[in-house]
Amino acid sequence: MKDLWQRRKKWIIAGLVILALALAFVLIGPLLFQQNATATTTAAEVEQAEVFVGDLSSEATASGELEARRRAALAPLASGTVAEVLVAVGDEVSAGDPLLRLDTTGPARDVATAQQALVAQEASLEDLLAPPTAADLAAAEAAVASAQAQLDALLDGPSETELAAAEANLRAAQADLSAASARLQTAQSGASDEALRAAQLELEIAQREATSAAERHSTILVTEPNAFLTAETLADMELNARAAAQQANANLAAAQQAYDDLVNGNPASVSAAQAGVASAAAQRDAAQAQLDLLSEGPTAATVASARASLAQAQVRLEQLQNGPTGAARVAAEVAVESARINLERAERLLAEATLIAPFDGVITAVNARVGQPAAGILVEMADLGSLQVALEVDEVDIAQVQVGQTAELTPATFPDDTIPAEVAAIAPEASANSELVTYRVYLDVGQSELPLRAGMTADARLLAEELTGVLLLPNRAIQADRATGTYSVNLVTTGHDGAETIETVPVTIGLRDNRYTQITGGLAEGDVVQIGDALPVQSFGPPTVESSSE
Repeated sequence: MKDLWQRRKKWIIAGLVILALALAFVLIGPLLFQQNATATTTAAEVEQAEVFVGDLSSEATASGELEARRRAALAPLASGTVAEVLVAVGDEVSAGDPLLRLDTTGPARDVATAQQALVAQEASLEDLLAPPTAADLAAAEAAVASAQAQLDALLDGPSETELAAAEANLRAAQADLSAASARLQTAQSGASDEALRAAQLELEIAQREATSAAERHSTILVTEPNAFLTAETLADMELNARAAAQQANANLAAAQQAYDDLVNGNPASVSAAQAGVASAAAQRDAAQAQLDLLSEGPTAATVASARASLAQAQVRLEQLQNGPTGAARVAAEVAVESARINLERAERLLAEATLIAPFDGVITAVNARVGQPAAGILVEMADLGSLQVALEVDEVDIAQVQVGQTAELTPATFPDDTIPAEVAAIAPEASANSELVTYRVYLDVGQSELPLRAGMTADARLLAEELTGVLLLPNRAIQADRATGTYSVNLVTTGHDGAETIETVPVTIGLRDNRYTQITGGLAEGDVVQIGDALPVQSFGPPTVESSSE
């Protein structure tokens, strides 16, 4: 308990001491900062630099990645299924090499169809433009003469000979119809008594012959061979007797059928007779119509049809004699051109089924497998013989960079080697992906034995001109206002009394390297500038009394 009290006592005493010091500062402070006191700016512990004359080798440095100037992401223009993948990642290919093929069954069939259509249209055009042969002209002239004769015959009407012939045809057709009707009546009315008695007699004769033949055959079958009749003779006799018996039975069946047809009637004969009557009636009607047509003269429709046939034959003859019309020639030529365009389209679709390397390079990605639908980017490639470096150069240094300017590259993978390079292009606009204002500069990489690859990082040193006898300042002494694009320094001026004042003055600059910047305006040789902020340093003390001589 005693120890606790002692610790609290020490804290109380320390607090009273601090309070007393604060009160003393409040009471004494105004005396120290009275009006007669002087606040002078003295040289603080800051770094200064002097403007001097020297030589400057201008250069700019930046880092970037090696990238191929020519890259290709290849996707098929036609849809289909991947049939063959011809390359793998890392393969070197030449311009025009096939990389991947789609299934070409459909496109190849379309090309064949289009080729046949083009051949047909070209043949039609050739036939149209070819001069007619003598046989074609003769046939066309004969067609015109025939059509003219038919029209003339219609207009002239039938001759007496034609009318007589038509009347004779009608009488013959009527006679045929009468005969067919008689045959039908006979078939439907049945046979006469004489016919029945004759048929019955034929049937009886056939029955006796069949019985006699059967008996002879039976007798031979039971006869045994003897001295007069050998087995071979009996076999021949049996074969002949059997054939005679079969023929007698066939005759008996035919006689029976004939007798039955006479007694019951033959349906086939009736049907045949009816068909004969119908055919004869149709012929009689046709003959009557032909006679009526000749007697009445041609109708208007018949004459019009004949005139149309004549006109068509005349047009065909004129086409052969004069050649095709302009419209016909143009139509045929348009058909040929249309067929040619269809063929070119089909051939293009067939060609697009194969991905072709657009330039010499290396395959960097393959995104296709056989049997899968072809969609999106299937093959990627790059030309490693056209490597370049993309740099982001600060706006302060961009004025020192020009197209064609030489440079040196140091790859991070090979830090002890340098590669020649040249500025190929400078972006016209600043990059927007950084807080600093930078411009993209592209360097073409020169020849090198190093195994360079896209994606490697490299440091670039852009070489410019060398200046001699120019005003120089350390880079750290120059302040840049990136918003306005102006530059300034903190100029140090020493008064007669040795006191230093600091003033911010604008300057203009020229070339620069990694240490010094050329001063082209605003300073002179020997001027001193402060590196860093120009803040005054307050010194505390009694006022300085200047002596005056009276």
